Amino acid sequence: MNAVSQAVAARPVADPLVAQETKSLLRFLTCGSVDDGKSTLIGRLLYDTKLVFEDQLAAVARDSRKFGTTGEEVDLALLLDGLEAEREQGITIDVAYRFFTTERRKFIVADTPGHEQYTRNMATGASTSDLAVILVDARVGLVTQTRRHAFLVSLLGIRHVVLAVNKIDLVDFSAEVFERIAGEFRAFTKDFGFESVEAVPVSARFGDNVCSRSTRTPWYDGPTLLEHLEAVEVRTHAAAAPFRMSVQWVNRPDLDFRGFSGTIASGRIRPGDAVVVAKSGTSARVARIVTWDGDLDEAEAGEAVTITLDREIDVSRGDVLADPRARPAVADRFAARLVWMAEEPLLPGRSYLIKCGTRTVAGSVMTIRAEIDVNSFVERPADTLALNAVARVEVALGEAIAFDPYAENRETGAFILIDRLTNATVAAGMIDHALRRATNVHAQALDVTREARAAQKGQRAKVVWFTGLSGSGKSTIANRVEAALHAQGRHTFLLDGDNIRHGLNKDLGFSDADRVENIRRVGEVARLMADAGLIVLVSFISPFRAERAMARETIGAGEFLEIFVDTPLEVCETRDVKGLYAKARAGAIPNFTGISSPYEPPEDPDLRLDTAATSLEAAAEAVVAAILGGGEDWSI
Repeated sequence: MNAVSQAVAARPVADPLVAQETKSLLRFLTCGSVDDGKSTLIGRLLYDTKLVFEDQLAAVARDSRKFGTTGEEVDLALLLDGLEAEREQGITIDVAYRFFTTERRKFIVADTPGHEQYTRNMATGASTSDLAVILVDARVGLVTQTRRHAFLVSLLGIRHVVLAVNKIDLVDFSAEVFERIAGEFRAFTKDFGFESVEAVPVSARFGDNVCSRSTRTPWYDGPTLLEHLEAVEVRTHAAAAPFRMSVQWVNRPDLDFRGFSGTIASGRIRPGDAVVVAKSGTSARVARIVTWDGDLDEAEAGEAVTITLDREIDVSRGDVLADPRARPAVADRFAARLVWMAEEPLLPGRSYLIKCGTRTVAGSVMTIRAEIDVNSFVERPADTLALNAVARVEVALGEAIAFDPYAENRETGAFILIDRLTNATVAAGMIDHALRRATNVHAQALDVTREARAAQKGQRAKVVWFTGLSGSGKSTIANRVEAALHAQGRHTFLLDGDNIRHGLNKDLGFSDADRVENIRRVGEVARLMADAGLIVLVSFISPFRAERAMARETIGAGEFLEIFVDTPLEVCETRDVKGLYAKARAGAIPNFTGISSPYEPPEDPDLRLDTAATSLEAAAEAVVAAILGGGEDWSI
């Protein structure tokens, strides 16, 4: 085949591929009340744009006879309701993503659940969407879930909305019904900050005004749903916003090349433009914009590139390169809105990993300002957050990071919370603004160090943390250990749970949130005492692994010894001279560890003591040996 023939043969394949490359992409989600027709609408879009294969359609036809809700007709909703539980119940539970394309645009659509208990699933779908299609049943009009979804869409930063008034065929294609619902929705959402609200009367089942205009709504002169999706502009703000790029990777293949790779979050960049490392304030100019296909003269939001600079400056993974004329905030505290996504409740003060952009740091939710009722929008006080709760919170980080308010930049203003033990994502957040500490408070550098103070005492500073159920014997063992160390001339202090609750922590109760704060405070006190060069003995039930891990991290792994006093619950109850277990089982003492509140035993303690099989004297001797010579000589 000659060159001309090859070119002719290649053109039918190459041209469509090039056309696909140049199309813009719109990500949108569908949401609405149960049985409003979300899955049917997306199924109709896929079917009418001829993106359903014959074997898929045949499978859906078979399933329609088993699960369908449209009689003898093919139930297009089954193209998306892939989970068996969804098909049996006729509802959407998980988030279903589908890709389809037209001659003008590419689309990724997320079909999200309508039930309130699946708010976290909706938040997942909305986090990457630029537009929301909110469905309303024309027979019913706006309902509580419609208002909730509109609120959540606004909360998650989506600024373009389509109100699809579905099942218009079941109200005889009434213009009055449509106009009333559209008017009520616009009035309700006027303060939500939407840039566009387009109302479309549709029948997802029969295709009216979905992809083609309906002859049964001659009174409607607006676009079809697909026409609007093809035409709406949603990306203009990202490109026009100040330049931001979180560094994903420092690209150093050899000594002659050092580039910083990442996806541009917002703005545009060209060679010669000045950029600044947001956290350090160090600036340089862009030398090259490198991609796999060669250097670019310009790159903008959404493009993955590698940037080289005209001079060597300190840039690491997680740093944010920014426009020096409009730098992001840099702070270690911020106010935010949070969607809690875990089965276990949020406990203020508990340490989590917080990921914002490509930076991951330790941090915690210090304060819940208010929980927001997503149905009534009423704010109420809260000590903790349950699954699917939405709240305004204050977040404290272990170190300062760069960010923008979410309302200004969804890429650099979003963050997630990660459980430090399971690595599961437990919450998604949207930053409102930085919280500044008092400017006259600074960390004071001290000339005398922990090591110097400990050396003066002839020992190594350390924290010995006893954990176990009430009645396990941990306080008795800790007391005997301190007596033995004192007899040897060691400088010690014993922090006991009951004693601390008479003073420092007398304002705390025994809820999970209070237990977390109890251990946080004790960990800080233990660190200060270790800084004084002491051997600190800490005897607390400390029921949660996360807080014990936080204490270890606060003190330093090399100076922290976790002692698990492993005594079975039934043995602890036989030692209960105060009758606390009996009262707890009778319901007289709420939140009692081991009975009505959980205890999470250490998975890998430094020392395990079985006091059911070992005397308290032998247990104390084992702890002293571990402190002073158990594999590592902690004395000097």
